[in-house]
Amino acid sequence: MLHTLTHSVMRLAAALIISGGVSLSAYAFPIAAPGSEGLKVIATGGEIIATYEGNSASFSNDLYLGSTFIFNNHATPVGTSVSLGTFAAGTELMFRMHVNNTGHDFFTGEASRNPDSHEHARVQSDWLPNTTLVSFEDLYNGPFDYNDLSFSFSNTIAAVPEPETYAMFLAGLGLVGFFVRRRKQNI
Repeated sequence: MLHTLTHSVMRLAAALIISGGVSLSAYAFPIAAPGSEGLKVIATGGEIIATYEGNSASFSNDLYLGSTFIFNNHATPVGTSVSLGTFAAGTELMFRMHVNNTGHDFFTGEASRNPDSHEHARVQSDWLPNTTLVSFEDLYNGPFDYNDLSFSFSNTIAAVPEPETYAMFLAGLGLVGFFVRRRKQNI
């Protein structure tokens, strides 16, 4: 009887999965959304709390903010939270993942920060209310599945525009203002 019931439950689960009625994740922990690679982590002001969310890495990875150790992906229990301190709004928090097995260091933000010139972190704003999810890849040159170290932060966002973009925008506004003023003087 138990064998028949188990078979029936398994067939029902398979039918739901095939029909799309159930969504399964390949991992039992969150991974930041595709398309959020290379974004910076920016403080929105106040105390920043980091929470370890999980990993499926073979390599041992340590997470740092500057030179301050935060988590190890194999030694830290999922759900562990650490206060990183208080940061002013607009402060970039550059996180570094050190891969103990290879000695490589990978950073949040643009690809040029990393030794293989690839983006090694996804940064997803509002993963939960007022919470940013960051997921790292620990292999030099990928495969870039970002499942090697996931953690979340309160009071942070993912920064899309670069400072250079703001500077160009302001310069453009200045030129427009110059030409408008010049045109008024010529009338």
